[in-house]
Amino acid sequence: MIMKMFTVGTVLTNCYIVGCPRTKKALIIDPGFEGQDEAKKILGEIEKLGLRVEYIVNTHGHPDHTAGNGAIKRATGAPILIHEYDAMMLTSVAKNLSRMFGLSVDSPPPDKTLHDGDVIKIGGIVLRVLHTPGHSRGGISLVGHDAVFTGDTLFAGSIGRYDFPGASYEELMHSIQTKLATLPDKMKVYPGHGPASTIGEEKRDNPFLQI
Repeated sequence: MIMKMFTVGTVLTNCYIVGCPRTKKALIIDPGFEGQDEAKKILGEIEKLGLRVEYIVNTHGHPDHTAGNGAIKRATGAPILIHEYDAMMLTSVAKNLSRMFGLSVDSPPPDKTLHDGDVIKIGGIVLRVLHTPGHSRGGISLVGHDAVFTGDTLFAGSIGRYDFPGASYEELMHSIQTKLATLPDKMKVYPGHGPASTIGEEKRDNPFLQI
């Protein structure tokens, strides 16, 4: 698997390029940038790697994960995918909290909505959609062969915020305990913010998983 991470935007969101080395098909997870310089950097890396972007996937609808959807879609033509519960957040200032974040969002509506158990294929790479609500109603994680992209559900040593409209601590912990913590300990965790980890490390060291 080809995997490149870029930390973008004012709140330092992790944007990921995931690609198949054989077919050169790829997807972009959470393009949360606003500036053209960051867009050019990511698109330049895609060109350098010779990748063709098949999908833009948002782990949830907050603007720090979606603000660059429009730029990437215009450049690549790739469809935008997001869970059905967060779909309206892409185009609604009232729902996506962009005023609270102080960000402007440049996103078309989604081309397809996702559901728990859906599978996204890019060449030989298969990512399974886990609905992991709590940070937002439509939060998802993407599970691959040896890695999981957790969005703002699970971080290294912490968890996503649960004080936003539509968020719930109880739902967030249920998502982590019943869906993420049951994954193999060796599985790499690539979160929406901060450094990477593993499921085993989080089960052992994350204070929120010790209760």
